[in-house]
Amino acid sequence: MCGIAGIVGRGANDARVKAMCGRLVHRGPDGAGVWKSDGAVLGHRRLAILDLSDAGLQPMVRGAHALTYNGELYNYRELRAELPGPFESHSDTEVLLQLLARDGLRCLGRLAGMFAFAFWDAPNRRLLAARDRVGMKPFYYRELDQGLAFASELKALLELGVPAIDRSAVRDFLLHGYIPAPKTIYEGIRKLPAGHCLTWMDGKLAIERYWAPSAEIRPRSEDEALEQLDAILRQVVPEHTLADVPVGVFLSGGIDSAVTAFYLDRPRTFTLGFDVKERSEADAARALAAYLHTQHTELTATAGDLELALATTTEVFDEPFGDSAAWPNFLIAKAARREVKVALSGEGGDEIFCGYPRYWSDIGRRSGVFNRVLAGRLPVLSRWGQSMQRRALVGLPAAAAALGGLTSMQVDALLADGWRDAEYDYNWFYRQFWREDLAPLARLRWLDLHTNLAEGLLTKVDRSSMANSLEVRPPLLDHRLVEFMLSVDPQLLVDRQRRRGKLLVRRLMEPRLPRGYLDRPKSGFSFPVHRWLRRHPQLFRNVSARLRDRGVLRADVSIEFRRAWYLMVLDAWFTRYA
Repeated sequence: MCGIAGIVGRGANDARVKAMCGRLVHRGPDGAGVWKSDGAVLGHRRLAILDLSDAGLQPMVRGAHALTYNGELYNYRELRAELPGPFESHSDTEVLLQLLARDGLRCLGRLAGMFAFAFWDAPNRRLLAARDRVGMKPFYYRELDQGLAFASELKALLELGVPAIDRSAVRDFLLHGYIPAPKTIYEGIRKLPAGHCLTWMDGKLAIERYWAPSAEIRPRSEDEALEQLDAILRQVVPEHTLADVPVGVFLSGGIDSAVTAFYLDRPRTFTLGFDVKERSEADAARALAAYLHTQHTELTATAGDLELALATTTEVFDEPFGDSAAWPNFLIAKAARREVKVALSGEGGDEIFCGYPRYWSDIGRRSGVFNRVLAGRLPVLSRWGQSMQRRALVGLPAAAAALGGLTSMQVDALLADGWRDAEYDYNWFYRQFWREDLAPLARLRWLDLHTNLAEGLLTKVDRSSMANSLEVRPPLLDHRLVEFMLSVDPQLLVDRQRRRGKLLVRRLMEPRLPRGYLDRPKSGFSFPVHRWLRRHPQLFRNVSARLRDRGVLRADVSIEFRRAWYLMVLDAWFTRYA
């Protein structure tokens, strides 16, 4: 795992690219490289995982082609066997370079792994770039005058100057809790969406989607689905341990990390306990590690205070990011990095196995005259007003409210003139992936996988881990497993009556885990924002006042506001960057 940066076309300057790479040292502390040719400069920061020798250094150049690459290809040995070579390294980088030189972007469908890369085709003066299917790895770009700059993180592109704030992105942030691709907080800097590729040539930029999974449900019995799921997990999970450095598994005490650990042969497991005892799953993880006979290490972290969390995550994410679990994730990665360089996690299990409460809730079915009347009469930002607005919605707005942060009414009630837009389509991001042709459960799962997964969950995982130079791999999001689960009828996964999901994986794992383990309530560690704010109410009052004085909010906001953390993040970002 690494950090990449570069400039092609007019303005390609090695000093600028070196400065950009200097902002990405945390992504690659093991080495740096800059390569320059006519019309292109590529840069790289290396976190050495495969082929630790100098033969694996990047940017990697072979003849008239050069590659700067961030990721891992788990099937690179299989791909290498069909290439003519010669090979000068044992890395997956060289395999990807040769595939791109031979096949161009047509090779993307054959890659199994997580990746973001930029490939310079000198004979055609053409840049090819891509981001993996589900969006595990990031890719940012900025169009220049007859050129293009790119990087793994926003902060690197700010070396070329700080653009104006995109005010529509602030609205998006409050609605989602993140800024969805292709937008960023800045005008003129964009994110390449998950599953998309980019071509730049002769000053022209073209972006297209290369991964379009099928949503077709294939008829199969529960037993057939179990057998096929077991076979895929037996293949996919061990493949994700590919490395020439120590690899661990995050064992959280939940189902998904238990699945990951089970399919490995006595792996090294790591659990992070917290000083907030009721929010720690260390006891459950310790018991599971003993049952699976893993090589277990238990680490302890202090939850810290809210102001430190705000300052650190603001620096890590570069733009407003509203998931308060980003701070615990940062602490977990920081502690684990003392022991390993790569960690497998169970991220994505809730999305592919339908584990969120929204999958068994009656989203969009609770709307009635009573709810709609109350939603129209109660103060928009009051505690009950916020609840009734969500209950009054139907269709796409109801799903958006269940997946996102605030409703459009709440955002408009918050923002001052100049930040609101009466004609704004708040659901533009979700609308792209809203499938009326799918059954309700399948529609919601499709929406989750194509929106919040890449821009919310995986952004959190990448930034919080790579800030600590730790590579985190989520095997449950391997595209082969994702595509299989999309073909499984979600009715096999969700029990509305018992209000639980993941039925298929529960049945698969029940005889393989300690008795009663799967009956534990769903939990997890999140930052206790509101409890902290009740102890320090003046902190939020100051946040509200600063945002009002900046002309962002139209009035002060109560401490009981449902998404107080969003406003704190927004204020911290303005204080740090604007």
